[in-house]
Formats: sequence, C-alpha cells, structure tokens
Amino acid sequence: MTTIILILITAIVALAIGAVAAMIVQRNMATSRARTIIDEAKKEAEVIKKDRLLEAREEEIKIKAEAERQAQQRISKVQQAESKIKQREMQLNQQQGENQRARNEIEQTRQRLDEQLAMAESKKAELDSLRHKAQEELEHISGLTAEEAKDKLVESLKDEAKTAAASYINDIMDDAKMTANKEAKRIVVQSIQRVATETAIENSVTVFQIDSDEIKGRIIGREGRNIRALEAATGIEIIVDDTPEAIVLSGFDPVRREIARLALHQLVADGRIHPARIEEVVAKVRKQIEEEIIETGKRTAIDLGIHGLHPDLIRLVGKMKYRSSYGQNLLQHSRETANLCAVMASELGLNPKKARRAGLLHDIGKVPDEEPELPHALLGMKLAEKYKEKPEICNAIGAHHDEIEQTSLLAPIVQVCDAISGARPGARREIVEAYIKRLNDLEQLALSYPGVIKTYAIQAGRELRVIVGADKIDDVETEKLSAEIAKRIQDEMTYPGQVKITVIRETRSVSFAK
Repeated sequence: MTTIILILITAIVALAIGAVAAMIVQRNMATSRARTIIDEAKKEAEVIKKDRLLEAREEEIKIKAEAERQAQQRISKVQQAESKIKQREMQLNQQQGENQRARNEIEQTRQRLDEQLAMAESKKAELDSLRHKAQEELEHISGLTAEEAKDKLVESLKDEAKTAAASYINDIMDDAKMTANKEAKRIVVQSIQRVATETAIENSVTVFQIDSDEIKGRIIGREGRNIRALEAATGIEIIVDDTPEAIVLSGFDPVRREIARLALHQLVADGRIHPARIEEVVAKVRKQIEEEIIETGKRTAIDLGIHGLHPDLIRLVGKMKYRSSYGQNLLQHSRETANLCAVMASELGLNPKKARRAGLLHDIGKVPDEEPELPHALLGMKLAEKYKEKPEICNAIGAHHDEIEQTSLLAPIVQVCDAISGARPGARREIVEAYIKRLNDLEQLALSYPGVIKTYAIQAGRELRVIVGADKIDDVETEKLSAEIAKRIQDEMTYPGQVKITVIRETRSVSFAK
C-alpha cells in the first residue's frame, strides 16, 4: 500500500515536472516565434517607409515641376502684357504727336483766317467808302436823293412785277388745271365706278293703303276718338280725306311716321281698333322700331367694316334709314359716301378705314334726338366729340359744309364724296319751283357785277356762263371776276355738287356790204 502511494506520488511528481518542462519549452518556442514576427514586421516597416519616402519625393518633384510651369506661364503673360503696354505707349506717343501737329495746323489756319478777316474788314470799309462816294455822285448827277430814287425804282418794279406775276399765275393755273383736273377726274370717276348703289326715293309723307273706304270709319272711331288717340300716341297727323282707299300720314319725324304706319297696319289687320288697343299697339311698334334702328345701325357698321362705334352713334346711324334729303335716303347716302371716301383715300395713299368712318358719320347731325339751333354739320361734330371719336374724324364731319376750318386731309375727301353722292344723276330730286329759282338766282347774282352783259345758267345749274364787255373789263379783271362770282355763290347759295363759272370776254366787229 505504501509502495502504491509512493508510485502514485512519483507519477504525479513526474507529471508535474513534465508539465513544467513542456510549459518552459512552449514559452521558449513562443518567444522565438514572437521575435521572428517582430523582425519580419520591422523589415516590412522599413520597406514601407522607403516606399513612402519615394512617393513623397516623387510628389514633391511633381509639385515643384507644376509650380515651375505655372511660374513660367505667369512670367510669359507678364512679358506679353509688358509688350502690349509698350506698343500702347508707342501708339499714344504717335497720337500725341499727331494731335500736336493738328493743333499747330489749326493754330496756323486760325491765324490765316484772322488775317483774311482783317483784310475783308478793310476791303469792306473801302467798298463802303466807294459806294458812298458813288451814291453822292449819282445824287449830284440825277438831282435825286437815294430815297427818292429808291421809291421810283420800287414803283416801276411793282408794275413789272404785277404783270409778270399775273402772267406767271395764269401759266401756273393753266398747268395745274391740265394736270390736277385730269387726275381729280380720274380719281372721282374711278371712285364712282367702284361704288355703284341704287337710288332710294322716299316721300316726306306716307300714304297708307287700305282695302276699302269702310275701314276709314273704323279708324276715325266714334266722334273721332280713335284717330285722336292714334295722333296723340304717335305724334303724327292722320289725314282722312276723299282719296280712295288711302290715308295720308303727315309728320316732321320720319320715325314717328313709320311707327304710325306699322301701328295702323297691325290695327287694321287685327280688326280691334279702340283707344286702349291703339296705345298698346303703338307702344309695341315703337319698341320694335327702336330694336330695328339699333339692328340697322349694327348691320351697317358691320357691312362697312367699321368697329368700335359708341352704341348711341350706332343708334343714330340706324335712324338715318327713316330720314331723306331731297328724296335721297340718308342712310343710303351715308353708306355711299363712306365707300366713296374709302376708295378716294386709298387712291391718295391715306387710311381708308378712317375715311369710311368719317363718311358714314358725316350726316349724323340730321338725326338727333333733340333739335338744337345748330347746322347739322356742327351738331354732328359735337355728337362725334361727345362719343370720343378721333379729332380728324370730328373735323371732317364739322367741315364738310365749310362751317369750320379743315385741319386734316379727311375733311376735303368727305366734302367731295358728299357732293358726288348728292349730285350724281338720279340721286336727288328737286321741286321745280325751287330749281327754277336757283337758276334765276345764279344769273341775277352774276348780272349784279359791273361790266357783265349777259348770263346763262346751263347744265341744270352746274355751269354759269358770264359774258362781259371787252371795252369794260380787261383780261386780268376777267380772272378776278370769275373767282369773285364763284366765292359769292359758294357763300350765299345752296346747291348740290359744284357750279362752274365761265367768264367770256370777246370783241365783235359787224359791218354790212350794200
């Protein structure tokens, strides 16, 4: 037992010694391996260090090369700038030299001019002295002072100038007539040919046709109450006479006359004619006519291509449909005038839209809602100004009868086209008595001048022939007489279109052989 214990103890001691020895051997081996790793790490660190040093040196070399390159570029730029500065200095020096030479030349020129001016002053003084001496010698020889001689010379030159001016004026007028009349006729004829409209003739009274005379009694009513109610509602005088199957509607306002006609037509067609029904129908017709007036104005503006008209102006344009002048429908006349104005403005290189607008509105003063004491041209101008029309259009409206001064080229165009539309054949009609009186007034006006022997109004009053005595009036006075008669006719008479005044001066010698 003791032996076993000893063996176990010995074994345990041996194992412990072995373990210690193993541990020592293992520690020695680990130490050796660590030393080897440390040596290898040191070697690798040295290699890495050398590589980094080489890279740093290469980078340093690159940076140094780049810095040298940039420095070289800057040095090159500085050298170029210095070269340009030197060239600029040379140019400035050259310009300064040229400027100095120019200043020297200017100074020399100024000195020469001063010398020439001084010489001119001295020459002028010498000439004044010589002229004064010559004038004194002339006054001594002629026995007249300078003022007296000047007056005589002026008088003699006046007579020569008058004769020369009259001859020159005649030549200019003949040449102007040859060219201007030809061109004006071309424009007018072309305008008329391009604007062809039918003539509308309307009466100042309206005749209402009825089927039988029995309806007259129904229109008159018991004790005339129906006709009184109709006259009171429409403001139109209704004339019921012996004219078969017709009633005459008479009134100053054509719109009221049309309202009365349409109201009568509806009343007769309906058969119910009494005061209450009359007022109802008249009110309804008046509203219809008002709508038709506005629609007519709008349609007219659209047809003519006129935009931006004030609604009240459109209404006045529509009212022209129910107004006539010398039998010529006012709306038709205004449309025709507008088209003529546009054509003529185009021929003359002006704005045709403005001309057409002025032509349409030139007679709106004939259809106002009120009746002020103003000529229709001036009233139309005021209405156009009220509704913000342009100044040249307002002037064209107000000046188309020469009641104000014409300030734009639109004014004479509207004036001429108004005359063309009113004076063309068939456009208007004139009462025979008024026509004969106008012709007689033309002849008597010309006969009132001294030296006039006979006068003849021909071509329906479009031309006035005036025969004067050759022993009483000379050629120069003949021209003056023609112009004076024309001006007086224009100022004192009313006529459509224009009147041509021809003054004839001739000498006749008559002998008889027996």
